[in-house]
Amino acid sequence: MSFTGKATYDAGTTLPELVDDVSDLVGLISPFDTPLLDAIGSPRFAAKSTRHEWFEDSLNADHSAVNSAEGYDDDDTAIVVDNGGVFRVGDLVKPEGSEEVMQVTGISTHTLTVVRAYGGSIPAALADNQKLTVLGHAALEGEDAPGAKYRTRVRKENFSQIFTEAVTISGTMDAVGLHAVEREFDYQVIQRLRELMRSLEQTVINGFKAGSNPQGSASVRRTMGGLLQFIGGSGAAITDGEAEALDEPLLNGALRKCWEAGGRPNAIVCNGFQKRRISTFIQSSRKYEPESTALRNLVDVYESDFGVQRVILSRWVPADKVLLLDLDKLQVMPLAGRSFFVKPLAESGDFRKAQIIGEYTLEVLNGGDGGHGLITGLAAS
Repeated sequence: MSFTGKATYDAGTTLPELVDDVSDLVGLISPFDTPLLDAIGSPRFAAKSTRHEWFEDSLNADHSAVNSAEGYDDDDTAIVVDNGGVFRVGDLVKPEGSEEVMQVTGISTHTLTVVRAYGGSIPAALADNQKLTVLGHAALEGEDAPGAKYRTRVRKENFSQIFTEAVTISGTMDAVGLHAVEREFDYQVIQRLRELMRSLEQTVINGFKAGSNPQGSASVRRTMGGLLQFIGGSGAAITDGEAEALDEPLLNGALRKCWEAGGRPNAIVCNGFQKRRISTFIQSSRKYEPESTALRNLVDVYESDFGVQRVILSRWVPADKVLLLDLDKLQVMPLAGRSFFVKPLAESGDFRKAQIIGEYTLEVLNGGDGGHGLITGLAAS
């Protein structure tokens, strides 16, 4: 077959890559850094199958909401809720935004019979969708054990994706002396590996698994879902920026949403534009000391009311989005024995050839129920 790799004549008629009296350095401008992969770190174990699965569990719900378009007066004792299974007879219940406490004395599917103004608390009208939180259950002395309550664990899955590039150089290119490059073949392998690592980080953030035949086939390429696909669903901690500029109240509101759902993000991952927005949070209190030669105007760690978050700058996060991640709940793992490696290929002519291959998947625990957060729709200019 015809040779399609790198040869000495690719450099042009003047052969500028061959040895001459020039600086022994190679300038490289293409970005290949992978800050998010570095922050996530090495996986605890390798994936055992192209279909990687994990289970997610949660505690039984401790709240529901009023389900009545008209609401209820402060003396109504039959209250319809979204989910009557949350409550037990004897529960003390507090409506959100109210000083009243009610006690549940009977349950019929989703209708609660309650004692209003329990213990002398102040009664108040109830509105549709008003949150009702169980303060605690009061058991009778000597009564039988209550019925068992549990939640079914949810099975989650992702698929491994194959990342590959090839290196082919002519026998002549492999033999000649080159500026700043001792072995052209090894240099090309390193460059292609950098590109694959870049592609892996981009996929970890933006990748999507296929809607049909995600396991792949002879004609369907297997792809893995990324963070933006997994941080979604009805229980996800997603904040709409509504095309507004990112500011501290918006960021703290998103962190609070994660915290209220039980999550504790420890990393804020964003692109350059939103990173500059975060760094402006300190402008009002910025100080310059005369004896210092550095004027600092950046935020690398953000200490909020809901924990300490490391700020990670990644080129691959979309401009209008900010990811709020719990790095302890993430793994980027290779399929067992398939972390990036170089596979020499058979030579059928005067050239040297190899393939770089890696197969990886992403595990995102609690992505759809508040373990991680996302701010989307931000102003990006």
